[in-house]
Amino acid sequence: MTVRAQRLDVIAVGDVSTDVFVRLLEDRVEEHHWPCGRKLVLPFGEKIPFEHVETVEAGGNAPNAAVAFARLGLVTALAAHVGGDPTGRDILAALHREGIDTRFVRIDPDMASNRNFVLWFRDDRTILVHHEEYDYNWPHLRPAEVPGWLYLSSVGTHGLDYYAQLADWLDAEPSVHLAFQPGTAQIALGADRLGRLYRRAEVVVCNREEAVTIGGGSHDDVAGLLESLRRLGPSTVVITDGAAGAYALDGEHRYRVRSCPDESPPVERTGAGDAFAATLVAALAQGCELDEALSWAPVSARSVVHAVGSHAGLLGEKELRNELERAHASRLVRAW
Repeated sequence: MTVRAQRLDVIAVGDVSTDVFVRLLEDRVEEHHWPCGRKLVLPFGEKIPFEHVETVEAGGNAPNAAVAFARLGLVTALAAHVGGDPTGRDILAALHREGIDTRFVRIDPDMASNRNFVLWFRDDRTILVHHEEYDYNWPHLRPAEVPGWLYLSSVGTHGLDYYAQLADWLDAEPSVHLAFQPGTAQIALGADRLGRLYRRAEVVVCNREEAVTIGGGSHDDVAGLLESLRRLGPSTVVITDGAAGAYALDGEHRYRVRSCPDESPPVERTGAGDAFAATLVAALAQGCELDEALSWAPVSARSVVHAVGSHAGLLGEKELRNELERAHASRLVRAW
């Protein structure tokens, strides 16, 4: 179904893909801890058995956020591209099942849809990513289609003109709030080239390693990283830090939010960062102050890591509110 009667709360913008999760057998793969980071080592030139495969048909940072928004009751659309292949049809069907408006999903009949392969080992993963080179163009939105929020995340490496179009449109629509969760390709472009988007953003969310790359500074100095990001222009910056929680700065207040306590180990971590960022933005879109929004986010992230893929663990509005009460989520946030 495509919802057109209600005004849109949010449009998520970014590439969509089918994500194929390959569960690796622990006795067939080695994990090495090297100075440059953790590495998976697989035999070369051999056939390697795996445990099983699971598929998420509409994965990617922006689609993950769109599913989170829709389940939390926001009227949500996705702006993306798919190919004219069976994978593209499966992606559209998955979005429809979530109640996501697909009027801004362009079908490129002569191109393939994006497919990623997720090597799932123990409770973590390595993702093999490929972005098709679609002809990105921001659509013309009628006044009734202008959303309250725009959520921008990962787009392919050749999207520079697209970002200029988005920035021009946002300049012409000052009432639209921009949330920016930069993807790998966007970070690689550098903050200067995307300066208009950083300056326009209501909130920017990234992890600690990404913050070092985007704004500069020392990995050990979280306060400095927050200040560096905020000097790029966004009203609010949020830095996630895995199991250590997250940090936020809105110019007046600085917050630390702990991860949600958990009684059981995670199953698989794909989509946890997207769940955190999207739930935070959903709370802001529903009128919450920053500290309350920060209390929602880790509860959602905890739920996602207890299921396979980026969607299965995303909570509905009633489920999230029940979990907020059960986890005493307001206690997770403190001024810092």
